[in-house]
Amino acid sequence: MPYARDDELEIFYDATGPEDGQPLVLIAGTGAQLVFWHPEFVALLVAEGFRVIRIDNRDVGLSTKFGGPRDLDGGYQISDFGDDIVRVLDAEGIARAHLVGHSMGGMVAQVVAIDHPERVASLGLLASIPGQDPRYILHGPLPEKPPGRLPRWAAVRLAERVARPREPQRYDWERAWVREAAGIAYDRCWAPAGLWRQFAALKRAPDRLEALRGVRVPTLVLHGDDDRNLHWCAAVDIADAIPDAELVIVPGLTHALPRELWPTFVSAITRTARRATRPDTAVRDR
Repeated sequence: MPYARDDELEIFYDATGPEDGQPLVLIAGTGAQLVFWHPEFVALLVAEGFRVIRIDNRDVGLSTKFGGPRDLDGGYQISDFGDDIVRVLDAEGIARAHLVGHSMGGMVAQVVAIDHPERVASLGLLASIPGQDPRYILHGPLPEKPPGRLPRWAAVRLAERVARPREPQRYDWERAWVREAAGIAYDRCWAPAGLWRQFAALKRAPDRLEALRGVRVPTLVLHGDDDRNLHWCAAVDIADAIPDAELVIVPGLTHALPRELWPTFVSAITRTARRATRPDTAVRDR
């Protein structure tokens, strides 16, 4: 199994697509394992010529955990997530890659572009924010503690309840896929406290808006105007800060990636990657 290893840290990832394809890293949001990215969505990106790398962020899935079921702070920073992405690129021998992140994943992609600009060819920031400004954050706090050990059926039911959109909403949500993905995630590793520890790192993360003004790669900033977790005004601020950013506000889109819009997402991601001005924007070291 592919791991990026550094001392006692292990970051699990998988890779799909042609060996000589443009490397594109998908970074999931808080608490989400790499199975968040539907295989059919990945296949659409592979069809565009990308070699797609999905990552289990630290503290979820098969990557290293930074505490037990009662530990709610792993002591790390959002910059450590960014360093983990670089570890994966190093493990794959990739000099530069396109980064696409959803929610927290978009925040991690921002950090990589700020801290390691030489490793980034383009950015896709989906439903993301540049800091903890109260204008951006619509969701409430997490419960005081994560759930105790649940049987598989109860964990799947909990994931379904959390993912179920509030009515009315424009796009269909895939209940069957939510249940399937939750079951896969449970079988890979049921460790819900990792979400709390990741969230702790996000809450103390410094504001990135000014630093984003120095980002010099083509960037897609995409957000839904019906996102009830993170306000779309954050996308406007990000796009205003990054000089080479394209802003896409999708009517009726919530904090999700519905199948009906996959062609729109893939087209925008591909368009952004192809705007990268240098012909060697994503090359391998070996």
